[in-house]
Amino acid sequence: MTQATTEIRDDEDVEHADLLRFITCGSVDDGKSTLIGRLLYESKLVYSDQLAALTADSKRHGTRGADLDFALLVDGLAAEREQGITIDVAHRFFATGRRRFIVADTPGHEQYTRNMVTGASTADAAVILLDARKGLLTQTRRHTHVVALLGIRHVVLAVNKLDLVGYSKAVFDEISAEYRAFAAALGIADVVCVPVSAVEGSNVVTRSERTPWYEGPTLVEWLESVEVDDGASTGPARLLVQWVNRPDDTFRGFSGRVVRGTLRRGERVRVLPGGHESTVDRIVTMDGDREQAVSGHSVTVVLADEVDVSRGSVLAALEAPAEAADAFQAHLVWMDEHEMLPGRRYLAKFGARTTGFTAEHPKYRIDVDTQAHLPAKTVRLNEICVTNLHIDRPVAFEPYRTCRDLGSFIVLDPLSNRTVGAGMIDFATRRTANLRWQALTVDKRARGVRNGHRPCVVWFTGLSGAGKSTIADLVEKALHAEGAHTFLLDGDNIRHGLNSDLGFTDADRVENIRRIAEVSALMVDAGLIVLVSFISPFQAERALARSLVESGEFCEVHVDTPLEVAERRDPKGLYAKARRGELANFTGIDSPYEPPRDAEVRLDTTTMSAEQAAEAVLAKLREMRVLGDY
Repeated sequence: MTQATTEIRDDEDVEHADLLRFITCGSVDDGKSTLIGRLLYESKLVYSDQLAALTADSKRHGTRGADLDFALLVDGLAAEREQGITIDVAHRFFATGRRRFIVADTPGHEQYTRNMVTGASTADAAVILLDARKGLLTQTRRHTHVVALLGIRHVVLAVNKLDLVGYSKAVFDEISAEYRAFAAALGIADVVCVPVSAVEGSNVVTRSERTPWYEGPTLVEWLESVEVDDGASTGPARLLVQWVNRPDDTFRGFSGRVVRGTLRRGERVRVLPGGHESTVDRIVTMDGDREQAVSGHSVTVVLADEVDVSRGSVLAALEAPAEAADAFQAHLVWMDEHEMLPGRRYLAKFGARTTGFTAEHPKYRIDVDTQAHLPAKTVRLNEICVTNLHIDRPVAFEPYRTCRDLGSFIVLDPLSNRTVGAGMIDFATRRTANLRWQALTVDKRARGVRNGHRPCVVWFTGLSGAGKSTIADLVEKALHAEGAHTFLLDGDNIRHGLNSDLGFTDADRVENIRRIAEVSALMVDAGLIVLVSFISPFQAERALARSLVESGEFCEVHVDTPLEVAERRDPKGLYAKARRGELANFTGIDSPYEPPRDAEVRLDTTTMSAEQAAEAVLAKLREMRVLGDY
């Protein structure tokens, strides 16, 4: 091995050097962790105690005999050491005399594709490894496809373990040609192929005498020299507001990060969403006022006018403003064990703004191995689809390929608040500016006054055979006798018409309840007391129904009948069919029921009659002042 051509250092000389974020990915056991471990070792970022631990770990867990196993510097999880694989995303820092680096070591197994997406979401470049003995594998193609999808256009293919094929030029050339053709088909034109042995350090930091036929850069030389320009520094100015800064009544600024372009004092900007215009009066930092702020800088902006700006707003250059919309086509990467259900309400976090949204049925699912577009009704763990989204309120955006910060979002479960997916906006599907709520002379209150009572949704939920329809019918009968204006929506009746196209999969159940929630909200607007009798097994959809009406207009009634009691009753013979396997996706048998947590009324039908249960519901409605003077 010849003398190093690139000096790797970690000192004050590189404190102000630019930063490159990159990922390593590839198939299992291609040597990603070994490669990063060697980079850390040769950059002198391994301290004496770490080196001692590495030496001990190499003897205990290593695969190199008496030699250091550099992979153990990165594979920090005990499970990784035991299995010899990477299952989490490990981020590491190192630096050379020319550049600083943050590298994300991403897992190779197919079931950890979501982790790879997480690591790639902020990367500027990708190092894709493959084993020279195996050539292009399915995971190599999969990860290259994800890299292309996430907008990474600078890729180096590290043909690793070349020492195990005798540093063969023919093997290297064949693999390089095949990979370049595959990457070009995905729109990745900038591909550099490097013959590497991470174990021996060949062409990682220093050039190897064993590859005299190779005239290209070492891996570190490529990382130092690759020019990354995603348009963020040259595009029109965009500042994402993170915080409205009001320390006292004499100062009102908007703190955030410039995510694109250069924002200048005196520049005209538009506030999105909303559309108000103003001028940048001051750009304030901890070191004093500035004349401008470039992409990546965090500053506080003071505007010349008192305009409405809130957390999550975007200040955009007036000459080329961003868009605002509430409906998009997007690529969605699902990261949760529970499948994404079209029509279910999730939360989306766009920058600093969180809002609810629903997704339509996927247009197609992407086979990341073959690039084929496949039909899909839902999206499962690690799958990627293209679908239309409907957002609760307009958000400022740009397509992901134009601006990552304004074109991406994460998906949260509204009940647990855990991250379940990530999305990349393709384009808006309609312009919000063309849609307006039509003002009506006769409103909900006027209808309620005419009817003589408050409108309300009375939502009965429980297992099949619990007695929901019987109790709801008795409640409506009593309300009707009192002169109330009512309507009863029963699950079986609705499936003969409005929802006759739906089955009983989880996705169809979600759509079934979504439609009924919308219909019941319209009936409340009509001034009615609408009784809804549906199994409605999922908390998320019942929460959606509640959210569509105002506070005090929703009464959830849990008809709480144990499964064994409901099954013993079995008025329709459905449980017997489900037990025999003749009826799939039956709630309580092979499909879950999520009981309410805070229902307004709980009816224990093992201790009360249907008439007593109905009276309990009526008493609650009187307590809620649904009945009586409005």
